[in-house]
Amino acid sequence: MSRPIQALIDLSAIEHNLTVVRRHAPRPQVMAVVKADAYGHGLLRAADALKRAEGFAMLEIDAAIQLREAGHRQAILLLEGFFSMEELAWIERYRLSTVIHHREQIEMLSSYKRRSPVDIFVKINTGMHRLGFSLAEIPSVLDALAADFPPHRITLMTHLARADESSGDESVAAQMRSFEAAAGGRRLPCSLANSAAILRCPGTHGDWVRPGIMLYGASPLPGTSAAALDLRPAMTVSSRIIAVQALQGGDGVGYGHAFRADRPMRVGIVAGGYADGYPRHAPTGTPVLVNGRRTRLVGRVSMDMLHVDLSGMEDAGVGSPVTLWGKGLPVDEVARAAGTIAYELLCALAPRMRIVT
Repeated sequence: MSRPIQALIDLSAIEHNLTVVRRHAPRPQVMAVVKADAYGHGLLRAADALKRAEGFAMLEIDAAIQLREAGHRQAILLLEGFFSMEELAWIERYRLSTVIHHREQIEMLSSYKRRSPVDIFVKINTGMHRLGFSLAEIPSVLDALAADFPPHRITLMTHLARADESSGDESVAAQMRSFEAAAGGRRLPCSLANSAAILRCPGTHGDWVRPGIMLYGASPLPGTSAAALDLRPAMTVSSRIIAVQALQGGDGVGYGHAFRADRPMRVGIVAGGYADGYPRHAPTGTPVLVNGRRTRLVGRVSMDMLHVDLSGMEDAGVGSPVTLWGKGLPVDEVARAAGTIAYELLCALAPRMRIVT
């Protein structure tokens, strides 16, 4: 029999969350971000749930090819672009779109003998200082591309650094001004809005929006719950109690006795640990559900097990169901308690985790 820990992927939740994107951004096309194995939810299963999106965005060319060979006909965008001339052949063969963000990519494009058109997204660095051409470079970049690419094959894009912060509105406005100045009046399609900007900054929606975390049911806005945004969790990680220990006052729990009982109490041992993707750094007090009721993690997370407080839960024992995050316990809340973000928890799901749909 398999260990009881599993991740339930709710495809209907992903479909619903796409409708929330449409509600906030009804006019642009949607480029659903499915990088990192669709944020841990499984590339192909997530793409099937997102089949009504006009496009997909990811990093790895082999994952893009996998999508195409699975029958997905939408635009498929490589967010970091290509790294060699050889990859341009695959981009052409599989009708992929590509970001370009440095001069070497332009040189490779100009040297490559294309037999079919390619759509390119020109990344502009408007203040994120990660990928992208500087504002001063954009006129010459667009001039260089104009000889080989008609305007409808070129989209301008940037990434907003502080769209998730209410205090970041001026930063968003400054990036928008930089973006418009770089465009220089050229009437080209544009893409700026990530999940946070879709929800908070309608002026950034442009022609393509690029939702990521909100598609999977986590909130991109600190201080605002996913439920308040009508987002539904797409991943629920659950397990069961496999043993119960009765402690006396002063007894220590787990490695390093990072938790000591201050009174007689029971703790449940749950099948699940950092080798399954649960954060090792989650401290005592991190919320957990047992039998659908809220309790807390106690002690240090082990590779394969963790401890939960069963105080006041006389009905809880071996076999009792445990929710580590998902339905009934937002992943954002668990991440916040562990000093991280929902993105990391979702993406860190271990290969050994059993997936059910």
